[in-house]
Amino acid sequence: MDVRYQVFISSTFYDLKDERSAVFQTLMAMDCIPAGMELFPAMDEEQFKFIQRIIDDSDYYILIIGGRYGSVSSAGVSYTEMEYDYAVDRGLKVLAFIHQEPGEIPSKFIDSSPDLQAKLAAFREKVKSGRLVQFWKDGAELPGLVALSLNKTVKTYPAIGWIRANKIASEAAVQEQNALLKQIESLKEELKVAQRPNLENPDLAHIDDEVTVSISWLTDNRYNRRQNHQIALTWRQLFVRIAPELHKHPNDASVNFALGETVLRVSSPSHKHTVSVDPENFKLIRTHLQALGLIIVNYMPTVKGDMGLFWSLTDLGHAMLLNWGAAKRKSEDSAIPTDWDV
Repeated sequence: MDVRYQVFISSTFYDLKDERSAVFQTLMAMDCIPAGMELFPAMDEEQFKFIQRIIDDSDYYILIIGGRYGSVSSAGVSYTEMEYDYAVDRGLKVLAFIHQEPGEIPSKFIDSSPDLQAKLAAFREKVKSGRLVQFWKDGAELPGLVALSLNKTVKTYPAIGWIRANKIASEAAVQEQNALLKQIESLKEELKVAQRPNLENPDLAHIDDEVTVSISWLTDNRYNRRQNHQIALTWRQLFVRIAPELHKHPNDASVNFALGETVLRVSSPSHKHTVSVDPENFKLIRTHLQALGLIIVNYMPTVKGDMGLFWSLTDLGHAMLLNWGAAKRKSEDSAIPTDWDV
């Protein structure tokens, strides 16, 4: 069936006009449907809601980073980063192209504000964490890099795409597909029952045992220097801090950043870093919370037909969050509970 994929292009606008135009031409030559902020070059919060709907309709997401962080919203986050975060949360496959030598970009195309430069460095590091990226120095390189990367991504992670209405499957085929989907859901429930953890295992770390969380953040973008930090807390404390985020069924990368941020906030409440958890440490945390029966991590299709890991609370996890995380009644002779008294 002839499928055309919609590809959203995200970047700062005025400094990357020529690069965006070249990528648009490449996508059209590949029979894709390019989409982006050309509709609203001067972005604001109201127009961003419209952009979100375009991202919802897209199959793949291309991010081009040059020397500017871009205009920021009232929350202090650039609209380019907001687009990226939204695409990641929606489960789109991201193809990122980052300028290799930002120091060589002409001054008129870079941010003069130290604050924006710092935000750009943190954003670059955030995008590089957890995914492969392509680096470019000359805009002429981008069309080739985009074509090769997108072709490989489509073959590896085929999305839903768009087809002409006259080529849609018959009603009988749709009904058969719906029946198969219901059967899949039923099998998933059976699998959950079969995979319930054995909490009687005496070797399993207890919920009140201590775990060390290893986190890091970028301190010098030029030399890629990172600050490493370790914080010890119990599994109960870790779970209570991250569990509220799981109601949104986030993907694996989003949980990593959220966990790193909430753990660092223990010792540095006013930090402004983009924090990530060490990959091996994060795998251990994910596996043990599953073993305790508090979370489920499914490898499943995203809304765009891609595949990814998604976290959610089990019934037990939801009950434990309400029990451990809710405000407790204070008796007259009890001390005021600390942040960790959960």
